[in-house]
Amino acid sequence: MPHASRAGSCTFMPFFTFMPFFALGGGHSPLSDENLHKVAQRHRATAIPVAIAWGLARSPSIVQIPGTGSLSHLAENMAAGALVLDEADMALLGRR
Repeated sequence: MPHASRAGSCTFMPFFTFMPFFALGGGHSPLSDENLHKVAQRHRATAIPVAIAWGLARSPSIVQIPGTGSLSHLAENMAAGALVLDEADMALLGRR
């Protein structure tokens, strides 16, 4: 197993970097609430699984680790795995 070292909030390993990122909060969300809700309505979903699906669709290198405080929250998070965002969804949400 590669040796991991910590620097600030990042963990560095050869070929891997792990950095916590909260896409839906902290005042720096790249997702527009209005567009997120438009896409959620099109998929008959809530905003949370759409945001998770958006992160998954952005890159195969991104691992989503959503917070889960209840069984209903877990079910909502897992619904993201069934969502397939098309080009129109991604254009609306942004690719960053």
